Amino acid sequence: MTSGLVANIQRYSLQDGPGIRTTVFLKGCPLDCWWCHNPECRAPERELLIVESRCAWCGECVIACPEGIAAPAGPEKQTDACPRCGACEAACPTGARQIVGAEMTVDQVVKEIARDRVFFEESSGGVTFSGGEPLAQAAFVEVLLAACRSAGFHSALDTCGFAPEEKLLRVAGMADLVLFDVKILDDAKHKQFTGVSNVVILKNLRELCRIHPNVWLRIPVIPQLNDSPEDLEALASFAASLGGIRQVNLLPYHRTGMKKFERLGRTYALPDIVPPSAEVMENAVQCFAGHGIQARVGG
Repeated sequence: MTSGLVANIQRYSLQDGPGIRTTVFLKGCPLDCWWCHNPECRAPERELLIVESRCAWCGECVIACPEGIAAPAGPEKQTDACPRCGACEAACPTGARQIVGAEMTVDQVVKEIARDRVFFEESSGGVTFSGGEPLAQAAFVEVLLAACRSAGFHSALDTCGFAPEEKLLRVAGMADLVLFDVKILDDAKHKQFTGVSNVVILKNLRELCRIHPNVWLRIPVIPQLNDSPEDLEALASFAASLGGIRQVNLLPYHRTGMKKFERLGRTYALPDIVPPSAEVMENAVQCFAGHGIQARVGG
């Protein structure tokens, strides 16, 4: 596959692997995490995102809309009638309307990545494919990783691991580094807060650690969901049992996704959760250290 749907290409990223990185966010994800901070990447198709605070109520979107359904501040974002054609985005003078998702070829993506080569070389950085879930566009990502390898770019695959084992291992094998998300160990809680079982995810992780030499775990620390001493102890013990994990990145919950949900016309499920304290995060680091696992906050 030589083209795919890209949500965003973020430059100078410092949280998606080592060094200065360019992160390519791809559309599509099989999970429905309540705390998702990239909800605009979930759907496998283009979406309309509206920043209502920027809306000048000028009516240009109404004039431009070929379907006759656009309205200031965007009630149409909640209906499937909107074709996400981009006419209103082009007409909006304040940038209040944004179509998320652009069809790009492998060559186009690699050309964008190549603009940052000098930063990669100076910082031992590279490119990270994230989302959404990159394996939702596995064929596209596999070709991208091969192209990045040919171009000499260090590459990382950021995945939730919910995919057929053969697909995960094939695509991950093309990446220099795999950032593997582990969210909640208890399967019932995992189903409740992400919409899917973690059985396949954990099995895939064990198989990946068996064959890939460079796997980092990324664990979101979410108050009231997985930050209790018992939860952290279970996560640390599990990480230690895998063998071969190079490091663990503990990612403190944040509210970045809340506004994005609103701009997509969706309801955010955790409005009352506050980010964990520095003390909670340090305790989590020490919990992993007690199991001989190198852990750090962020990254």
